[in-house]
Amino acid sequence: MQPPTSSAPFVPGIYVEQGVASWYGVPFHGRRAADGEIFDMNSLVAAHRTLPFGSILRVTNLNNGRQIDVRVIDRGPFVEGRILDLARAAAAGLGMIGTGTAPVRIEMLSGPSPANGDFTVQVGAFADRANAERLRDRLLARYQPIFIQDFDAPNGHFYRVRVGRVPNPDAAQQLAAQLRNSDGFQTFVMRLDQTIDPHGN
Repeated sequence: MQPPTSSAPFVPGIYVEQGVASWYGVPFHGRRAADGEIFDMNSLVAAHRTLPFGSILRVTNLNNGRQIDVRVIDRGPFVEGRILDLARAAAAGLGMIGTGTAPVRIEMLSGPSPANGDFTVQVGAFADRANAERLRDRLLARYQPIFIQDFDAPNGHFYRVRVGRVPNPDAAQQLAAQLRNSDGFQTFVMRLDQTIDPHGN
């Protein structure tokens, strides 16, 4: 059952999140972002795990009050306790280059409704596809579907294992809690983008 917010029109400011932001630059500069465009560290773009591509976010650095608007083009960060990865230019505008991270508030200004879509839970990332397949095979008896997504990172090629396809972020959080509590995984709730799953598997 979908939450009532999923069928309602999106209202700017309805999505607000607080947490820690980080930034990324040189190793990723010129590489393809998750939405298919080329990442430019000198543009005002960002990575978020669940907000739709093209969402415009107002990011406030809670340490100094500086604000900047960014567009979501990528997925991440894949570090526990962080909610947003900013391109270098956006981080510079917020005055957080030197510190590397900063506490921020994110407000969604425009974009598709954040509650609409399919969501999944990432439970691992492996350099060796055989290890990803072993984990998938171990989990298949209890969880379906399971996806293995190829990811070409600056430090190598990785295979990300993602569990489930559920219709809203709340259901994904419940699945993530189950995977953490019963299986001991470090989990990341992710939007299941078409670029990740082009064949509908």
